[in-house]
Amino acid sequence: MDALYFELGWQHIVNWDAYDHILFVIALSAIYLLRDWKKVLVLVTAFTIGHSVTLALSVLNIIRIPSEIVEFLIPVTICITALSNILRKTEQPQNLQLNYFYALFFGLIHGLGFSNYLKSLLGSQANIVQPLLGFNIGLEVGQIVIVMAILIFSTLIVNIGRIKRRDWTMFLSSATFGAAFIMVLEGIRTFSE
Repeated sequence: MDALYFELGWQHIVNWDAYDHILFVIALSAIYLLRDWKKVLVLVTAFTIGHSVTLALSVLNIIRIPSEIVEFLIPVTICITALSNILRKTEQPQNLQLNYFYALFFGLIHGLGFSNYLKSLLGSQANIVQPLLGFNIGLEVGQIVIVMAILIFSTLIVNIGRIKRRDWTMFLSSATFGAAFIMVLEGIRTFSE
């Protein structure tokens, strides 16, 4: 594994400049508490798999989607995920299949968001397997750190702060939706110029 690309993957997710990815991870994790960590780990890994597939396909020039479209779609994925949490009828996550779909499918879109930068770093490098592997492992580790922080904080709010789990989910998801919706509006403004 390439340590430089591991660091890039790690920085890609924990860097505040990548707050769109952080918001998506928050939206995915908002309905869970620390005791649900195994379910969330599967979701985060599904996101990384989706992210990895399109990142590799884009770096290999198999797929090409204009960056303006990708940058618009990323906050849309956050809004959909957060809205799904808000509209959820039960307090505890019962059926995870929709969340797995969001994680995997929306991971495909998010993977395109970093591909141009990674392409420029790789240049004409023939073997991209090690750099991609290093990047994606770094990304996964960074996501796990963020998710664990969210789960610990949510557990403290619900169990120690005595806030109803549904109220906390609504607050966190609504805040995430609001931040992403502003990004969607900015994207629409960019398209109209």
